[in-house]
Amino acid sequence: MSKAFRFHRHGGPEVLALEEVDVGTPGPGQVRMRNVAVAVNYRDVLMRKGVHTIKSFPSGIGLESAGVIDAVGPDVTGFAIGDRVAFAGMPEGSYAEFRVVPTARLIALPAGIDERTAASMMIRGMTARTLLHDTYAVKSRDTILVHAAAGGVGLIMCQWAKHLGATVIGTVSSDEKAAVARAHGCDHAIVYTREDFAERVREITKGEGVPVVYDSVGKATFEGSLKCLRRRGVMASFGEASGDPDPMPPRRLGALGSIYLTHPSVSNYTVTRAELERHRQRPVPNGAERQGQDRDQQDLSAARRTAGARRHRGAQDHRLDRAGSVGSAKAHANHAQVVAQTRTRGSCPPSPRQKFGGHGAQARAFAHPTSAGSCGGQLRLTFVASLA
Repeated sequence: MSKAFRFHRHGGPEVLALEEVDVGTPGPGQVRMRNVAVAVNYRDVLMRKGVHTIKSFPSGIGLESAGVIDAVGPDVTGFAIGDRVAFAGMPEGSYAEFRVVPTARLIALPAGIDERTAASMMIRGMTARTLLHDTYAVKSRDTILVHAAAGGVGLIMCQWAKHLGATVIGTVSSDEKAAVARAHGCDHAIVYTREDFAERVREITKGEGVPVVYDSVGKATFEGSLKCLRRRGVMASFGEASGDPDPMPPRRLGALGSIYLTHPSVSNYTVTRAELERHRQRPVPNGAERQGQDRDQQDLSAARRTAGARRHRGAQDHRLDRAGSVGSAKAHANHAQVVAQTRTRGSCPPSPRQKFGGHGAQARAFAHPTSAGSCGGQLRLTFVASLA
């Protein structure tokens, strides 16, 4: 048996319940993993609320986790009991002590990456790699536009693109976020709440436009993003934080310079094992290779202090730099806090060992040893929530 969070109806954070579930043994091509760290994503909030569909009630929740293989099913190669692994994808149910997962979506963890880091970066890191290497292959001397540059995906993309030799233009919603984006590789941080970002992009590129726009905001930035593209540029719309953009006829793409419009989804770029394994490649050159690209150590120290201050403030701003009112960080934090505090329907009190701290410039993390139903055991998991 395993303790797991489930919900029996859609609603607010209060519908989440910590229950005993029968995990079972892994079947062919599966392993059972004991979770050490679990990611809390905004998608989990949407699923709990009913915005995203579920198969049936009661439903598990969560897509990302990292831990240790506890049991191995038949016909499994490349993995063994005791291996440290991370998993991102279906089936949902990562908010649990144990889960059975297919090895087709399993990644072995390198020695230098701990479970908490792995759980917090899987989907965001894979999204960043897909966008920068597959949707449009960013090259040295490219100038690119990244919306929500101070968000979870945006911060990874800014750093990664900078190491690829690109000039990074990013949009953010405040001066504070602009400072964070610049500290992580963004060359030009545009505060779109007071500037016309399309005009600024044209100014920075001397009227040429950019070869690619990475847009996770959606409706609020879509039209402006189209104006930023150069001839035959790529519009990569990979999120709809402010809602779906208005429909547009295909012939308009030609009028805008024969541009390309795509909606990349990581699942379509990681169908085969070979495609998934490409996401394990080291994204950033080693120290000797990146001399001259790193910032002055004093600037880096200041950047870390800025990120630390941001990490510990109240989570009132949007999870991404959202122009709309969809999915604020406050709602996400409420969801995460309930996960930390939830206990079974018994009489166990909340653990006094609860702690709430930070992990990375784009995340808040909290670890809570949740009491078991009889108070005779504890659910020891670290939940890592991206609130940037």
